[in-house]
Amino acid sequence: MITSEIPAATPLFQMSGVSKRYGGVHALENAELAVKPGRIHAILGENGAGKSTLIKIMAGVVAPDEGQMLLNGRPVSFRSPAEASAAGVTCVFQELSLIPDLSVADNICIAAPPRHFGLVNRRAQRAIAEEMLARAGAEDIHPRALVKDLSLSRRQLVEIAKALAWKPRILILDEGTSALTAADVAKVFSVLRRLRSEGLALLYISHRMQEIAELADECTVLRNGRNVMSFAAGTRSGSEIVEMMIGREYSSAFPPKPARAATDMALPALECRKLCWGDSLRDISLTVGRGEVVGLGGLDGQGQREILLALFGVLRGTTGSVLVNGKPVALTSPAVARSQHIGMALIPEDRKTEGLMLEMTVRENLSFAVLDRVSKGGVIDRKMEEQLIDEMVQLLAIKTAGLDIPVGALSGGNQQKVVIAKWLMRRPRIVLLNDPTRGIDVGTKQEIYQLLRRLAEAGAAILFYSTDYDELIGCCDRVLVFYNGSIVRELKDDGITQHALVASALNVEGEKAESAA
Repeated sequence: MITSEIPAATPLFQMSGVSKRYGGVHALENAELAVKPGRIHAILGENGAGKSTLIKIMAGVVAPDEGQMLLNGRPVSFRSPAEASAAGVTCVFQELSLIPDLSVADNICIAAPPRHFGLVNRRAQRAIAEEMLARAGAEDIHPRALVKDLSLSRRQLVEIAKALAWKPRILILDEGTSALTAADVAKVFSVLRRLRSEGLALLYISHRMQEIAELADECTVLRNGRNVMSFAAGTRSGSEIVEMMIGREYSSAFPPKPARAATDMALPALECRKLCWGDSLRDISLTVGRGEVVGLGGLDGQGQREILLALFGVLRGTTGSVLVNGKPVALTSPAVARSQHIGMALIPEDRKTEGLMLEMTVRENLSFAVLDRVSKGGVIDRKMEEQLIDEMVQLLAIKTAGLDIPVGALSGGNQQKVVIAKWLMRRPRIVLLNDPTRGIDVGTKQEIYQLLRRLAEAGAAILFYSTDYDELIGCCDRVLVFYNGSIVRELKDDGITQHALVASALNVEGEKAESAA
């Protein structure tokens, strides 16, 4: 039964009785939604709860099987995203739609570039791009810059600017801040509040509960494709909301950290000595012991991702040395890093472009990681392959309608589980994680945290970069804080606090020390 505690008002957009099936699976069932102008409406739910299907129907990406949508009180049905955008409903999807080899201005105006005598008016296009970038809080991005030269964080801002170019009445953001730095998130929040004050209706999807608490006026919770409750923001606690989402009592998100003996660090599983790479990595020295979870903290873009890529053999021209179990190794390529004598795995930042082959099946994505283990003489041992895959599906509780469906059809959380599963099939002894819970729901996050602790207890050495301070505090035995390509502070035990992480990320202690000297 649907429950609503939102005060009555005239909605700009309404959805009633909307359902969508894929085969025998109900992705959305009798969905109800009312979006009002000048309000930020949060849609909450686990991955697979129906959020993506709901916004794809609103944005004209897919057609519902049944139900009705009203815009300004009139029935609407969108056959394409362009048709929805023309009607005033525009979506910023989690999967970016930018064309890397085109400029920022070209991408922003790609649907309707300004023309003069039949040719694209470059001056007018640049003016539009500058205006939209400013509205998106990204005035520092040059309109002529190529999208492929921008970081993921900057691309996300360009995607928002592109959506604003449609002059929408309803703006949908699907994990719109998941790839942004803390500074960019603050800018986007300011932009969204301004748009709200201008009368736009905003539909906001995020797995970051603190963002919901800070931004939302109203909330709707979905679970298993159905409405659970709609309520005014601030009338339910975070734990109550999570329990609505997962359908069970919410316990502590992070598993307890076991006490570790000093002998565990006698011979580190992984050690770096004065590792350098241009201006991105400056004399990085660190150790990770067997059974230890070491976090990488600091503001985004301070060298955390580069150290993971350097250790996995992706970067060329690094200097310094790396030791595995006390022995120097030359990590010249990912193939060397993941070889059996080193046993390293990297969970990448962007699962869709770096971790998976979306058009291929769940089975194929998992099998590719262990072809050398399950094949002999070019022939795959199907029994061994099936056994390994079944073990991983059960271990990570991967929810899928079958192993032979495209992995791109899975929810974001289950896609991330497949990325992790394919690397665990190699039985790694050193695990590198690059912001692995970005865009993942709270229930799946809990499962990943517990998995990390189990891996550590089994003896794996884990190096874990996260942009979420709560994760660093809750998951890590130690945290190394990066600033401008260097490690400026090590935090451990009770010293891993939000205040210490923020102060170190801003290099406040470093500045004080320099001024005292």
